[in-house]
Formats: sequence, C-alpha cells, structure tokens
Amino acid sequence: MKKLEHIGIAVKNLEESNTLFSKLFGKLSYKTETVESEGVKTAFFKIGNNKIELLEATNDDSPIAKFINNKGEGIHHIAFEVENIEAEVKRLTNEGFIVLNEIPKKGADNKMVVFLHPKTTNGVLIELCQEIILKE
Repeated sequence: MKKLEHIGIAVKNLEESNTLFSKLFGKLSYKTETVESEGVKTAFFKIGNNKIELLEATNDDSPIAKFINNKGEGIHHIAFEVENIEAEVKRLTNEGFIVLNEIPKKGADNKMVVFLHPKTTNGVLIELCQEIILKE
C-alpha cells in the first residue's frame, strides 16, 4: 500500500455537512460528484496531504443508507492507495482477507476501488483505491 488515500464519513445531508466541514476546515470542498452504481453523492476536502470524503445516500438501498440506519452518521471507511489493485486483491485474498468485490469497480474521484469485509479487518471497512490512468 502506498498511502492513506482518504477517510470516508457517512452523512445524512451532504449540503448541511459541507457547510459544517467547510467551517471546520476553513475551506470549501474541492469536488462533489454522484456515483450512481453505489447510490451515493460525495464531496471531497483536501487537508494537507489527506482527504476527507463525505458520503450521502441517494436511495434507501445504498450501502451508506444502510450504514446510517444501523450505526448513524460517522466514519464509514478508511481508504488506502495501492499501486496495482488486482495484485493487492490477490495478495490480500491469499492472506485470508475477505474481499467484498474482487473485480475493481469505478468509484469517486477517478479511482477504481475494492472493499475488504470488516469481519476480517477488526470491524473497519477498508477501501483500496487505484487512480484510473486515462490513455490518450
């Protein structure tokens, strides 16, 4: 793993949370986007070398909606950047971790992502991210 990529925070209302975190950080989010496949709207803040991702569900079947219904708002996941996501999935599977989606899928912020099941990571949902390289 290369570095901590971001911390994801589940929120009920993205607009209200953007205002709150903008006040906290003293700056506006640098990016918002919707990831239809995950049923989520996101906003990103950059704080030094770190990023915070706010996540609001766009439908009741979204993983974020289910998380908030079960646990309330709060830290949803910790994401790490990897060099080769397919190789990391293979390595971690061989180490006994349960990968929730073995085939990487498009996530927010121009990343391919996979998630590790919290049952195998001491209750923490871990996201692995690899930057999508656009070929010209």
